[in-house]
Amino acid sequence: MDGFHPINFGRMAQGYAAFLPATPFGIMEMLRRYNIETSGKHCVVLGRSNIVGTPMSLLLSRKGYPGDCTVTLTHSRTKDLPAEVRRADIIVAAIGIPQFVKGDWVKEGAVVVDVGINRIPDASKKSGSRLVGDVDFDAVAPRCSYITPVPGGVGLMTVTALLMNTLKACRKEIYP
Repeated sequence: MDGFHPINFGRMAQGYAAFLPATPFGIMEMLRRYNIETSGKHCVVLGRSNIVGTPMSLLLSRKGYPGDCTVTLTHSRTKDLPAEVRRADIIVAAIGIPQFVKGDWVKEGAVVVDVGINRIPDASKKSGSRLVGDVDFDAVAPRCSYITPVPGGVGLMTVTALLMNTLKACRKEIYP
């Protein structure tokens, strides 16, 4: 149901019906349900994992809505990463580094999807820590047209997507 099996990944990459990886599937649903325009937009995906980054880049580049993006897949070895991110109309941050994306990296009006879930020390909390994303939310939010919070954003959509995949399996929609 998580969409990670090589057969599902291959089917997804070739545009066939497949169980989609839950987090990218959830992000695509979020874009669809908020009517975020994607056609012709430049999307920068930070992180090349098989769980989020790579499938996200494939899904956003596919023909149809949401999709039709020009996608740049970046990672820790990308030269001048801030410059790459500044070009983006849509940013998907899944790099695994707390508050990595800074305010001056994001152009005015960009859509920012923060996939990160990082625990950082916070003496003011009973637990001694708090959750933050891969995006410096306070610095980036004023520049965006849309931004997902952490917690309370993409994680909820991941669960929703997993349930949608389960329903498709129950109905035998992918593999009769």
